[in-house]
Amino acid sequence: MKKHLKTIFAFAMAATMMFAAVGCGSPSEPASDEQNVQSTEGESEGEDGTEAEAPTESGDTLVMATNAEFPPYEFYEGGDVVGIDVEIARAVAESMGKELHVEDMAFDSIIPALLSGKADIGAAGMTVTEDRKASVDFTDTYVKASQVIIVKADNTEITGADSVEGKVIGVQLGTTGDLYASDVTDTVERYNKGFEAVQALSQGKIDAVIIDDQVAKALAADNADVKVLDEPFTEEEYAIAVKKDNTELVEQINAALTELKESGKLQEIVDKYITAE
Repeated sequence: MKKHLKTIFAFAMAATMMFAAVGCGSPSEPASDEQNVQSTEGESEGEDGTEAEAPTESGDTLVMATNAEFPPYEFYEGGDVVGIDVEIARAVAESMGKELHVEDMAFDSIIPALLSGKADIGAAGMTVTEDRKASVDFTDTYVKASQVIIVKADNTEITGADSVEGKVIGVQLGTTGDLYASDVTDTVERYNKGFEAVQALSQGKIDAVIIDDQVAKALAADNADVKVLDEPFTEEEYAIAVKKDNTELVEQINAALTELKESGKLQEIVDKYITAE
């Protein structure tokens, strides 16, 4: 879908502000306790008692930046971050002879983390877009997905992409749904978490939510008063993001993804979290 110039300009300005911000929080908010860190080796502290910076891809660890509010791709199960992206990233790390270290942060902090070297890869149901390709490189696609619309269960006015024009739309901050929503309305309400947008919908604060299809199904399953429209809002592809010009790492990940696809392991991972309907 063609984006308005104002959308591209706003996204670019936001990315610039985030890169300049201290820590992993969004430019408008300080880092919170929600931005936890999960590692296969556990957290460590420096000699002065402060938390040590995560190891990077140059050692024995592959650092993955994600946002664990995007089931079934990444979410918390107990104290661990699990999901499709986590298992794929762990399989990729193993093929490279490394251990996976997962850092949970706001979605719109992932690309800045790659640019600053705080993370090696970004895997968070991240759609390949021209805007993002200007900042990072992407691996081969590993999952095809779509953005869909969530509305109140009794809503008969909104039936598809054409009928959300001018409505109040809720999105998860920094996601593809965030980018696309501005193409159809001037009133976009942004939330740090997808379920917060659905809560606002249930409370009548917004008219609809635009979000990834599998995430939408998971959220709707926990909220009987909302429904997911059958018609996709957009169709897209997910890939792993890597710092610009790190060709060697992209090639290593692509080789691992090819092996996972050919062996059937990648499909097994997807099927574990997404059952056929």
